[in-house]
Amino acid sequence: MEFQKKRAKVKLEIPTTSMPDIVFMLLMFFMVVTTLREVDLLVEFKLPEAKAIEKIENKRLVSYIWVGKDKRIQVNDSIIKMNEVQSIMYAKRQSLPNIIVSLRVDKGSDMGFVTDIQQELRKAYCLRINYSATVKI
Repeated sequence: MEFQKKRAKVKLEIPTTSMPDIVFMLLMFFMVVTTLREVDLLVEFKLPEAKAIEKIENKRLVSYIWVGKDKRIQVNDSIIKMNEVQSIMYAKRQSLPNIIVSLRVDKGSDMGFVTDIQQELRKAYCLRINYSATVKI
């Protein structure tokens, strides 16, 4: 009579019962902390510096106009001409009456060009204008 050794059977499976919960929590985490870039910048600019700045609380009301070194104007994802500013901003004002227009102008830009943009905004009745700047340290 021969004796056979009894071997302990080891379970080699990884428990996957809680995996859907973990995946769902990770998905929710990344959805909450991720910020999506809304606009691709097509103009090159460097903001002027200011000693004191004030932050806008409600960013939903803000529409940005970027003005680059080379006098190109960008609204949303497209480069526009000066004569298109009025119609585009008037349409935005119709959909959002309390809109704040934030001008992000290169610090070396000609002030006459900025004044022309302001005049186009006045024609569109966009009278709440903000000028973006960085803090001077």
